[in-house]
Amino acid sequence: MKKISTRLVAIALMAVLTTAFVSPAMANDEKNTIPVELKFVGNLKEQPLFHLVFNSAEESQFTITIRDAFGNVFYRETVKGSQFIKKFLLNIDDLDEGKVKFEISSKSYEKPVVFEINNSTKYVETYSVNKIK
Repeated sequence: MKKISTRLVAIALMAVLTTAFVSPAMANDEKNTIPVELKFVGNLKEQPLFHLVFNSAEESQFTITIRDAFGNVFYRETVKGSQFIKKFLLNIDDLDEGKVKFEISSKSYEKPVVFEINNSTKYVETYSVNKIK
């Protein structure tokens, strides 16, 4: 028979104790989070187009607020539903500092969901060197 080293036993005991005290609160946080996703779809007439996708099991009332970097409200709407898509075409010329925040809140959920969009333009120049022969 092989002897089990005390080091191996200590590592196994440490692993068991570490996983034994993991809090199940993470599962509850997901349950109390608004089931919404913000997707960048592409550009339409050189302006960014976003889809706000709601995928809730039950019908709820949601408040959508769009703010700039200084907290000024550009858009606010209250919608009701369970599974739907809202489309937003942003005019990037009107954005100061290039930041926009989408805040979605609901009385049915504890915390609002906030998405931040940063507008930045980068010029990337790449070179490739290939050996032909």
